[in-house]
Amino acid sequence: MHIDIKALNEWQLKALIAAAERRLQLLAQRRSAAVVRRELVAAAAECGYSIEELFAGASAVSVPAGGASRRRRKTGKVAPKYRDPENRRNTWTGRGRMPRWLADKTRHGRSATDFLIPGLARPTTGKDVVIGRRSVFKQK
Repeated sequence: MHIDIKALNEWQLKALIAAAERRLQLLAQRRSAAVVRRELVAAAAECGYSIEELFAGASAVSVPAGGASRRRRKTGKVAPKYRDPENRRNTWTGRGRMPRWLADKTRHGRSATDFLIPGLARPTTGKDVVIGRRSVFKQK
């Protein structure tokens, strides 16, 4: 950290000195992290816990600085609905952006419904889509 002291006036210098003295007092009063850590481990052991047991889920429970509203919900895994007949490893669930292999094929005149996995999926695009209705059907 670099502070240009020559650019500060008398009032700013006194404020800087006061802030530095307060910080020094705080640091002098604090115990070292190693001492506090040992005390926490001893207190947890008295109650029959380990520190790992007590703080394992702490990061998931704590609220981020930006607020909980910024967290994105994880979506569940979905079975693939579309498959490339030329390369069976190329699949798409129908969520998110259309993959390149399917976009290339639809650009050349084919429809995405041509690549539906038979018996497993029905198209979700069109007028018959109703929110809340299942769009992937498993074979019986």
